[in-house]
Amino acid sequence: MLDREGFRPNVGIILLNAQNEVWWGKRVREHSWQFPQGGIKYGETPEQAMYRELEEEIGLRQEHVKIVGRTRDWLRYEVPDHFIKREIRGHYRGQKQIWFLLRMVARDNDVNLRLTDHPEFDAWRWHDYWVPLDVVIEFKRDVYQRALQELSRFLTWPANGGHTHERRHTARYLRQPHAPRQPAPAEPARTAESQLVLAPHKE
Repeated sequence: MLDREGFRPNVGIILLNAQNEVWWGKRVREHSWQFPQGGIKYGETPEQAMYRELEEEIGLRQEHVKIVGRTRDWLRYEVPDHFIKREIRGHYRGQKQIWFLLRMVARDNDVNLRLTDHPEFDAWRWHDYWVPLDVVIEFKRDVYQRALQELSRFLTWPANGGHTHERRHTARYLRQPHAPRQPAPAEPARTAESQLVLAPHKE
């Protein structure tokens, strides 16, 4: 579903914890990090699409979050030709997105990266609100900066008394299905390659 200018309607999600840190996910088998996002299906409102994508990509449901705010209008980015399927080149230009700022009211272990057969992320962490844009794929960086800037007006600083927890900055990796729960290791976490569930890239 494209608009007249060739942009596909889409939603982006910035998920906060009690310390105003944001949920930051690593794309499957890639070295880039991003926020959850996904297309709006025909007949869906942006809010409906946001809740669907939230569950599909990170396993959280509507009762796990509260909406803090959203962008006033669409934010657009163009996709370079070499990322576009040949059959839609010349028609598809990129994405136009409504961004939602959410507050997580669930526990960290309610996050489930393998709810679907084709996970979008293989690791995640909590990160300071102003994420490093150099680890975001280049053509999305401007929209990320604009979304973060616009939605920052909804934040109250410091959150939760200003206390932060070092452990929250440790990445959590997607483990093999049905692996037994292990006690927290004393040594640093293993590399991602030893813990990932490999899955095809989601278009």
